[in-house]
Amino acid sequence: MSHSIEISSSPITHPEITLETLQEWLASYICDLLNLTPDEIDLELPFESYGLDSAAAVAMTGDLEDWLTVELDPTLVYDYPTISALSSHLAETLAIHTR
Repeated sequence: MSHSIEISSSPITHPEITLETLQEWLASYICDLLNLTPDEIDLELPFESYGLDSAAAVAMTGDLEDWLTVELDPTLVYDYPTISALSSHLAETLAIHTR
């Protein structure tokens, strides 16, 4: 499951992005989108268990691209189907590309 992440021509404007900030962003996004409270979020539950459909997954990927200023494969949500898995993948990949 190797997906490329392309860094845009502009620099990443969030040097403070860490695994934790990625997890917080994803959890907050799902809370806002689905009217959930933070205590209803489990980092290990699949996105689909929250009722996130394919349209919402693509929208989330687009918003995540905007926030990170990188191009992401829209299928990442399916290949990394939990907040924990997706944030870990992104943190590792971004660290490699921003060294």
